[in-house]
Amino acid sequence: MQQGKTAVRVKVPATSANLGPGFDCMGMALGLYLTLEAREEQGEGVEVNVAGEGAETLPRDADNALCAAVLSVYARLGIEPQRLCLDYHSAIPLASGLGSSSAALVAGLAAGAWLCRGRCDREELVRWGVAIEGHPDNVAPCVLGGVVVAASDGDHIECNRIDPYKGLRAVVAVPDFPLSTQTARSVLPACVSRVDAVFNLGRVGLLAAALANGRGEWLRLAMQDRLHEPYRRDLVAGLEQVRAAALASGALGAALSGAGPAVLAMVESRAEEVATAMRDAWRQLDITSRSWVLEIERNGTQVEPL
Repeated sequence: MQQGKTAVRVKVPATSANLGPGFDCMGMALGLYLTLEAREEQGEGVEVNVAGEGAETLPRDADNALCAAVLSVYARLGIEPQRLCLDYHSAIPLASGLGSSSAALVAGLAAGAWLCRGRCDREELVRWGVAIEGHPDNVAPCVLGGVVVAASDGDHIECNRIDPYKGLRAVVAVPDFPLSTQTARSVLPACVSRVDAVFNLGRVGLLAAALANGRGEWLRLAMQDRLHEPYRRDLVAGLEQVRAAALASGALGAALSGAGPAVLAMVESRAEEVATAMRDAWRQLDITSRSWVLEIERNGTQVEPL
């Protein structure tokens, strides 16, 4: 087995899953980041230092999800770690629909792979991450960057990466209430109608074509959904008002980001106007929120030896 390294820096992006109709199979990497410095020292045990989002609540021991991901690589490869020191800062809000858990998972897997073997394989990261998380819509774009459409036959995951056309940016608005993925999944039906399935199939194809071919005028139609958003609407107060405000102020399309409660809007211009309109729509419901105007992150996971 190749000699590992003693220290590494990993930078991973936030992600927005689904993009409307691409439920559990499509996602986009965004320019909001978790940065990790991991090192192995003489001794035993773990030291976890957390800054940024979640610093007051996340565990600082082996129960930390990022630390658990690092340790899972050592266990997978049959290597006994020495003392692990993990220092990370995340700008990604927790339980928001922006892939904070996937970012922690991918960062930990990438750091563990590098510390164990001195290399980090992207296909392997996707495979490991999906095996743990259960679906690729956040993991794949977090690793690969851009927009990713992924499909699996149970044993193999095929990822098609799309570089969205230049000039396209994302606006994300996050209300001040969290929504766990588990809760958001619990309201989904076991079966959907053929009409709703066909509705989404057409829009997923149109969405991929719009992003790849620079057809921003297609995004309003292409980002519509009937498989998950109608069932999650009652969990996200103001969803329809915020979406309508984004579109009225110049967004090309808008959708619930992942399981929510964040709302994602795609723009070519007037980004700050769209962000303000989205915050104002929540404010009218006495809900405070934050917003970001973000580039689409095209590099995905970045690993640098220290």
